[in-house]
Amino acid sequence: MINRLSRSLSFRLLLIFIVLAGLFVFGTFKAIQRFYNSDQIRGLISGHLSLHVSYVREDIGVPPRIDRAIAITEKVPVDIRILGPDIDWASDPAFPRLDQLEFASSPIFSDDPGAWVDELQGVDFANFDDHDFLRMRQGGYQIVVSTPRISDVSDGPALVPLVIGLGLFLLLAAFAAVTWLFQPIRTIRAGAEHIGRGNFDFRIGRIRHDQLGDLAADINKMAGDVQRMLDAKRALLLGISHELRTPLSRMRLGLEFFDESENVESLKAEIVEMEKIVVALLEAERLNSRHVELSRTEVDVRELIQNLVKNFFSRDADRVQLDMPGHPLVVSLDEARITLLLKNLVGNALRYSRPEDGPICVTVAATEQELVVTVADRGPGLSKDQAAAIGEPFYRGDPSRARESGGTGLGLYLATLVAKAHGGTLTLLETDVQGARFELRLPLIAA
Repeated sequence: MINRLSRSLSFRLLLIFIVLAGLFVFGTFKAIQRFYNSDQIRGLISGHLSLHVSYVREDIGVPPRIDRAIAITEKVPVDIRILGPDIDWASDPAFPRLDQLEFASSPIFSDDPGAWVDELQGVDFANFDDHDFLRMRQGGYQIVVSTPRISDVSDGPALVPLVIGLGLFLLLAAFAAVTWLFQPIRTIRAGAEHIGRGNFDFRIGRIRHDQLGDLAADINKMAGDVQRMLDAKRALLLGISHELRTPLSRMRLGLEFFDESENVESLKAEIVEMEKIVVALLEAERLNSRHVELSRTEVDVRELIQNLVKNFFSRDADRVQLDMPGHPLVVSLDEARITLLLKNLVGNALRYSRPEDGPICVTVAATEQELVVTVADRGPGLSKDQAAAIGEPFYRGDPSRARESGGTGLGLYLATLVAKAHGGTLTLLETDVQGARFELRLPLIAA
């Protein structure tokens, strides 16, 4: 869930909105605080509050005049309690006792630079039962003012829950709006996946008349362009196949009418090698594309490898050691191309190792998700530089090796492409013993 949200553009945009809103509120608060903390504004507010406190003190007087206190409560929505040596009066009988109130200085009214208003001398503050209380002392009497009135009970929603609720509502509304705004991306992504799998006839429907709709139209146009390019490439490959194979076949046929000689046999071998190169190049071009179509069937890998050794390496069957499960191992794959891959691996292992070095070992295993096949020999092995170039077309580990002993240099290149076409990998493993060890990994479930 967290990974999905982290990849969501809607969620990222929403986070940007939240951060910007938070910065705006913080900046506004600081600006207001700085404005009120200025000496001119702060002094003005403090002066007005001090003047009002002085008016209340002078109006009630010493000793306190109850009639003046009543007059104040009638004009202003407050309650007053007066406590002294000879008096204990409250404008509302429900006015809390003074021992119920914990009076102290207020952080709002302070001489500290961060406070909003200067400290009011001789005034304490308390809060009880959602009411604020202000206490003044004069002439041995305590005058406590409550705001709002004791009898006033808030009948509306609390301010903090209201603000939080409104914020959450706006947050959900923003998320819904952003989700709606980016909803076409899902359709575009699904269409791109269809096209990426080689379905170039698929077209993304016109989503909206905006930039995302223009993007969908561009992807559709790109799909058409790619389809035309692939068709042209396919036609070129077929043309090359026809134009090269035909004269090579004529040359080989013509050589059959010549007397047997060393030169004729050499030319025949060269023509056969050229035909192999043409076939290998054509197959490599077909495989060197993510859109290659594989003829997948359910194949028992054990039987495939046994037939491979029997049909192609019968003379060296005693040099091939098979280590496979005792039960059938059925996998969906392109049997012809996997056979080509394994034929190249086993052929290379036999070619580059001598009988006295020991047998080559073909190991087959399966995990929960992958088929793993390894082909190991005890030949001369490969250096790090040679290993880095494995899988490149026309590469031979030993440049001085003749073609008749070293092949065309396309075998491992084709094998690598076959593995990639199946969604797998072909790697050369590091080994502490002499020889080379190739590992083929194929997913059990076709991608």
